[in-house]
Amino acid sequence: MTEINRPTRAGRSHEPLTRDNTTLLLVDHQVGLFTGVRDITVQDLKHNVAGLAKAADLLGLPIVTTTTAASSMWGPLVPELTAVLPAGHKVVDRSSVNAWDDGRVREAVEATGRPKLVVAGISLEVCATFPALSATAAGYDAYVAVDACGTFWATKRETGLLRLQQAGVVVSDYSALMVEILADNADPIAGQVYGALDMPFATLVGQLAAAFAPSGS
Repeated sequence: MTEINRPTRAGRSHEPLTRDNTTLLLVDHQVGLFTGVRDITVQDLKHNVAGLAKAADLLGLPIVTTTTAASSMWGPLVPELTAVLPAGHKVVDRSSVNAWDDGRVREAVEATGRPKLVVAGISLEVCATFPALSATAAGYDAYVAVDACGTFWATKRETGLLRLQQAGVVVSDYSALMVEILADNADPIAGQVYGALDMPFATLVGQLAAAFAPSGS
């Protein structure tokens, strides 16, 4: 197993997420698991994870996607996610509880050679937290997009977040992580990235700007 040899989080300053140093890991966004999610609406969770994946693809990030028991217990990925993944994207179906314990998943992340890993999954406290903890132990900087995760009751959400923070994993939201990677609103693909993220307030800002734009511009 290849390890990223880096100083501990406490011993280094902030290093931004970029298009060159980040990988996205999506864990078990499956129809069966969505049926049990109670800490976020199914509609919002589908919206957020699809926006995360679409923006990551536009930004050129490698995406590693995994399911558990897709042909039986938990079913396929939700269609909204499948629709925005890159063409020909392969999903790793595994049996291990911790996605990091499956060599195919771990090797796919390692093969990118990138030291930062953004993780989202269902459930938050298992499917997102366990690989984030394992990646941190292996020397990666792990981030969890909390609003692209879901879980089954409030205590599981609270304990999952506490465990992540105790281990030094950065918790954030799907759009903030991708906007950090975008970095510059003058970038030619900025409009596409914001469109992929589909943040309602950003749409309103665009409508406001259009309303006050000089005639003919």
